[in-house]
This record gives sequence, C-alpha cells and structure tokens, in this order.
Amino acid sequence: MSDPIGSPLAPKRRVRWRLWAAVALLLVMAPAAWLARRGATRMDYFHVRSVEVQGVRYLDPATVVEHMGIDTMRSVWDDYAPLVARVKRLPQVADAVITRKLPGTLVISIRENLPVALSPSPRGLEAVDSAGVVLPIDPTSADLDLPIALQRDVAMLSLLGALRSHEPILFRRISEIGRDGSNGVLIQLERRGPAVATPAVDSIPLDSAAASAIVFPRVLRVRALLGVSVSRLADIFPVESDLLRRRANVAELDLRYRDQVIARLQ
Repeated sequence: MSDPIGSPLAPKRRVRWRLWAAVALLLVMAPAAWLARRGATRMDYFHVRSVEVQGVRYLDPATVVEHMGIDTMRSVWDDYAPLVARVKRLPQVADAVITRKLPGTLVISIRENLPVALSPSPRGLEAVDSAGVVLPIDPTSADLDLPIALQRDVAMLSLLGALRSHEPILFRRISEIGRDGSNGVLIQLERRGPAVATPAVDSIPLDSAAASAIVFPRVLRVRALLGVSVSRLADIFPVESDLLRRRANVAELDLRYRDQVIARLQ
C-alpha cells in the first residue's frame, strides 16, 4: 500500500531510495574502473616509451632513470611506488613524485638534497648536505660555490642549510665556518668590493672618492653561539650598513651577547 499524497513518510522514502541508488551505482562503477585500468596495463599503446626527469641540479638524470629500473614492457598504469622507493635510496634525493603523461611517458619530479658545504677528509674536499651526509658530487668537475666547513658538525651544517634556504645572500658570502670553542661558531664572510652586497648597503649613497678612501678587510669574522638562528645572523646587515656610513673599518662582529651586536674595529 502506497503512502497517501502529502504523507510525511513519502519524502523520507524517496530520499532513502536515492541513497540506495547512489550506493548501487558506486558498486557498479568501482569494479568497472578497476577492470578498465587493468585492461589498459596490457595494451601496447600504454607501454613506457620515455622517462622525463625534472628538478635535478647536481644529480645526473641518467642516474635517476637507471635506479628506477624500468623497461619498455612496463605500462604507465602500473604501480610506480616501487620506482619511487628505488630513487629515494639515492643520497641526493630528498623526495620524488611520479606522474603520467599519456600515452607512454613517466615524469619523475625530484626534490634534490643540495650540498651546503665542502668538508675536508682524507680523500680531499667532499660535498656534504645539512645532515653531514657525503654526496657523490665531484668538487673538481661540478660548479660548487660552497663554504668550507672545517668540521663535519651537524649543527653547523644545519645552519648552513637554513641560510641557503632563507638568507641566500648571506650564505653566498660565507667562505668558511668552524667551531669556536665548545659552544661557539666562527664564520668568515667575504667582502665583495667596498660596499657589502646586501640590499641595506646598496642603498647607501657614497661618491666614488669616499668609497675609494674606505679600506675594508677582505674577510669579516662573525662569532656566534652554536645553534644561532638565521634571523639572528641577519642582524649583521643593519650593523654593516651603519658602520659603512660611519666609515668604520670593522674586522669582527660578535653575536654571542643577547640583543647586541658588538663590532671590533681593525
């Protein structure tokens, strides 16, 4: 017996039937999609013909493809989680993602584990990352403009990694970094001409006569506590700017004291 028109049960039953119909449709579509994909994996049209490697800087794309271990009989629809796992075993790979470009191309996007320093070893200088892991990069053949880390200290190398990401101007000026006692770090900064190449200093108006009269040491020493933050190191920019305005010949900046930057003149 059907519900009379206007009965409060009629709308509820219609909603219920719609929900059952939606569930039934999903149950039909899910196996269909799985079967379609399974069928596509067997088609020659979707066999892998090429691999594109994106995001590499020091890592050879051929090395990435080699570690994937893929062949032309594999389909682009196959599970590529094992391929990603193989590539991630490379010390230079921080992360990897594979996408498809139909009909026959796999695109692997690499987030490369970049070197942050050159560290002395019995084998000579070695490129290391922010965790102290030696990367298989030949410093004699690769274009590595990196500071020298006198010790393979994880705290120092982590600081260099943070500087490379957040203060690249300051990172490029570092020529050497090393421990300064048990809880300190000594950083050697290169000077590039009379005016330090930072936005704060570049804006200072100096005529050529005044600039030529200022003689700066080639290296500026910066002392800080081990574990110093990137923002704290960036405090040297306004200090350098002020010292340049006053034409002070500073040789060292000391950041070991809270909320102070102590300048030691030459």
